[in-house]
Amino acid sequence: MQKFTKTTSGIVLEYSPDFGTDGRWIRDELQKFKQVRLSSVFSFTPADLLNPPAPGQDLSHYEYRFTFGTLQGSYFKIAGRVLGIKNDLLIYQDIPLRRQVFAAERNISIFGKLADLLNHTNPIVIGGSRRDAIPRRVFEELLKKFPNTVELNHYAGARVHMILAHYLDGMKDARGRYESYLNRKSLIKEAVALDLDVLKKLEVEKYVLIRDLITDALMTKKNCSEDDWQKLMLSFLLLLFPKYIKVLENVTIHDYYTNPTRKTDRYIDIAMVDANGNLDIIEIKKPFDDKIFRKSTYRGNNVPTSELSGSIMQAEKYLFHLSKWGVKGEETLTHRYASELPPGLKIRISNPKSIIIVGRDEVGGAGMTQGQLLDFEIIKRKYANMMDIITYDDLLRRLNHTIAALAA
Repeated sequence: MQKFTKTTSGIVLEYSPDFGTDGRWIRDELQKFKQVRLSSVFSFTPADLLNPPAPGQDLSHYEYRFTFGTLQGSYFKIAGRVLGIKNDLLIYQDIPLRRQVFAAERNISIFGKLADLLNHTNPIVIGGSRRDAIPRRVFEELLKKFPNTVELNHYAGARVHMILAHYLDGMKDARGRYESYLNRKSLIKEAVALDLDVLKKLEVEKYVLIRDLITDALMTKKNCSEDDWQKLMLSFLLLLFPKYIKVLENVTIHDYYTNPTRKTDRYIDIAMVDANGNLDIIEIKKPFDDKIFRKSTYRGNNVPTSELSGSIMQAEKYLFHLSKWGVKGEETLTHRYASELPPGLKIRISNPKSIIIVGRDEVGGAGMTQGQLLDFEIIKRKYANMMDIITYDDLLRRLNHTIAALAA
């Protein structure tokens, strides 16, 4: 049993063993290892113990008292080492303290999950009036929504990111958490007993998260480099296009045609491998406006920009060289990426296709007219057998339609 007691100088954690459990193990671990871990989330040293037991004392009902935090202004400061994280915690003095504030079901450390998503060691601030604080209502919402099953545990990091992204800087993307959730082999067996409504809800929230983060990036990250933008989009590729299981970056392919006297190396920024080993490529451009059509027309027809025409031509040449490389290319790429692929999976170059994500649905600072949308659709259909041309607005529409269909 444990309880938190607030004093004029800080917080004391009072801990006594459960009924029928001898508390000697706490004393023994402090003496032997100079540390003891309580409730799977709290770590204390001998210096934290306020009432060391006397030699020979009966410890079957002994209540240990540990310094848990110190009062600093209107916040209680809890050292990061006590919570097993790199960040100290500042929690507003009026927030009630209980075990559920620090640990979810199955002893999942709430602040451990949050700290894993931070790239800095600044204190985590909960409540109060500080500008860098997570508002109390938002934190309480997090506690209510925090996963409490095995399946949702793998989803926890992404959910924390979704709720707190607007309040904290320096958060990692959710890619790792989602990939682990989607690719874990045991998920297939566990899903048999999982309520389909839960799965459906998870899918909706997954796509809502991606949509909101892309929308925010379109508004706030226009000035980042194309390389940084590609890295951002890499976080979502396997979720946006679930047929693929692996993303390969900077893939070297061989060109035997540009200069017939020697082999020339070409470099594909991003390629993706599906569950059968088929290799496709993807071109990700920065989301600039006016990258689809020129402002002027030719005899009443909308003319593609050099950005769009160049992207299409580049993708066509990559597909050409991949197809001509054939079996030799399959063997070379399979050997090169064997350590990154599932055991036994071979890369196949079988009628490869391309995805191009480029531009916005805008021309001259205004949304496309019906005529422009028609001309764009004609261009897309012309290349439909070999590539999918998607604008960022089209990508958001697809996500919205997916969310609406799943939520129905």
